[in-house]
Amino acid sequence: MKIWIALAAALLLPGLTGRAAAADDGQFKSLGDFVIKSRVKVVGDKLVTTPIKPLHLTVSTDGEVVRIATEGSTEAPATYKIYRSDGIARESATSGAMEVLPGIQATADRGGVHQHLRMTRESLTLTSFPGVSDQTIIMTAVLVPPAATAKNP
Repeated sequence: MKIWIALAAALLLPGLTGRAAAADDGQFKSLGDFVIKSRVKVVGDKLVTTPIKPLHLTVSTDGEVVRIATEGSTEAPATYKIYRSDGIARESATSGAMEVLPGIQATADRGGVHQHLRMTRESLTLTSFPGVSDQTIIMTAVLVPPAATAKNP
């Protein structure tokens, strides 16, 4: 199980740091704490769900970039440049109509890997597109309620 966390960190979350470094430093404001719940690899027309131990993320922004940090890492946080902040479109579960939720989208390019971040108030999706591979890796996280975060500083 630990190997999947290391693999996820290596593929999608390089250069992440602990909660202390992600704290509000005057420029960055917290967007919340999230826990990664799932990891799916798309290879051609196949979906491979990989079991993953929940990974805690602290997300903050200065309005131009999103910064993501993980607990226990000593490296700098990962940053994603915001390119849309006017909402996220999704299909309504009840009516099937498209609806727009408040949210942001951001990208990063690291070592030939294009990464995309999609975040709403309730969820965070990180997608990785390795340049020389036919694989796409999708990790989804859910917001940790503030009361639960306060219990586990």
